[in-house]
Amino acid sequence: MSVPIVKGLFDPRTFSIQYVAACPDTKRCAIIDPVLDFDEKSGATGTVSADAILAYVEAEGLTVEWILDTHPHADHFSAARYLKERTGAPTAIGERVIEVQTLWKDIYNWPSFPTDGSQWDKLFTEGERFRIGEIDAHVLFSPGHTLASITYVIGDAAFVHDTLFMPDSGTARADFPGGSASRLWNSIQGILALPDETRVFVGHDYQPGGREPMWEATVAEHKRSNIHLTKAATEAEFIAIREARDRTLPMPKLILHSLQVNMSGGRLPEPEDNGRRYLKIPLDTLGGAPWNEAA
Repeated sequence: MSVPIVKGLFDPRTFSIQYVAACPDTKRCAIIDPVLDFDEKSGATGTVSADAILAYVEAEGLTVEWILDTHPHADHFSAARYLKERTGAPTAIGERVIEVQTLWKDIYNWPSFPTDGSQWDKLFTEGERFRIGEIDAHVLFSPGHTLASITYVIGDAAFVHDTLFMPDSGTARADFPGGSASRLWNSIQGILALPDETRVFVGHDYQPGGREPMWEATVAEHKRSNIHLTKAATEAEFIAIREARDRTLPMPKLILHSLQVNMSGGRLPEPEDNGRRYLKIPLDTLGGAPWNEAA
């Protein structure tokens, strides 16, 4: 397999990792799951994280060929739109994003919102092949965490985002609207079927035990030591572990903020007549309120 140069940039505010995957021969690259900064207390947005990507691209003399999202994120804003404006590169996501759009269109009560994926330049299909410079890449459909989650396999690197975490953290939750522990199990099996030496790059690291951030492990390492996979020999066992864990988790603090931006390809709401932009927060829509947990 070809070996891309992979640069991970960790965002401590959201525990996210945004990536640049580059072909060493052509200096062409893909940006994967970029972060647009958002402070929920002040309502401020910023481009510090995305600008760090641009600085790396410039310093390395890279040309951006793709801006790739693995799914509409529930815990941070996507910077795909901002980076497209800065680089001119096309944006892409998996074709089943339309299912997420259809689901959340009703939640936000946006009858005129287009649910055709037209907010991106490209919708990848299951198994579709493309290239980053001279490196072959393809798409694995990886639902479970969301309806639309995909994995980008670029040479020997698999970008799985919220399907797997690092081995000491296990796997991603599957209790969001449209999530499924059963689908997640089957998606993980597809990732584990990749060659053992495949480098798996995760989308979040919550630093268990206070260790330093980590985001890379091989398929073989996940088979050997992932704390959820080593405890679950069957799909039923995995579902029981995953659903029990999910019942203990609060909703991400930015889920209602971020989905309305991310299902629009990273576009912020249009300014209103006073020149300000506004987010729409549906009330009494999701579970996980802290007073219910206490009960």
